[in-house]
Amino acid sequence: MFTGLIQKVGRVVSVTPGTEEGRLVVQADPWNTPLVVGESISISGACLTLAASAGGRMTFDALQETFQRTHLGRKKPGDRVNLERAVRVGDPLGGHIVTGHVDGVGIVRTRRRAGRDWVLEIEVEESLRAGVVPKGSVACDGISLTVAGLSEKTLSVHIIPYTWDHTALADLEPGDPVNIETDILGKYVQRFLASGTGTPSVTLDQLRRAGFIS
Repeated sequence: MFTGLIQKVGRVVSVTPGTEEGRLVVQADPWNTPLVVGESISISGACLTLAASAGGRMTFDALQETFQRTHLGRKKPGDRVNLERAVRVGDPLGGHIVTGHVDGVGIVRTRRRAGRDWVLEIEVEESLRAGVVPKGSVACDGISLTVAGLSEKTLSVHIIPYTWDHTALADLEPGDPVNIETDILGKYVQRFLASGTGTPSVTLDQLRRAGFIS
């Protein structure tokens, strides 16, 4: 499990897709607490297992499905990626619960300034939009962000200067892919409502009229 608070930004050394599985190598400054082979690390939102580590160079084995469901297979040497180690007992949960299981890939449609902040408008499939609500949480390339807007085809997120300066989001341009993970709590609600096992006593329309969502 992760929090969506990025700890480091690394650079891709190599990406080797395979028929069944591939390999991803990333270089980053060392952590104060040494890495342990076998631990989970979020690479721009995708949870991968550390297969080897030496001198800041991290090697990960990745299933073909990982390359298909994320944009990691499209990365080139030198591209920056967001890094976060898995949460340990007692660590603060400063963002929201992020599993590292990417739901799909969105496409940046626009990026613009809003005062000191930046705004990204990201086109996502309908199946992903169904799990997103305004003012709710979404992970974009592993970063915990608040949904600022939602349209028929896109979601919008605001990025504060610190996040913009300390993650790889600043590299994104219109047309670039973004790994998207919707809120795990919303997925459980969706599953329950879709199962037909119970009639909800509170509906989205009631919450909207009461002002809890917009």
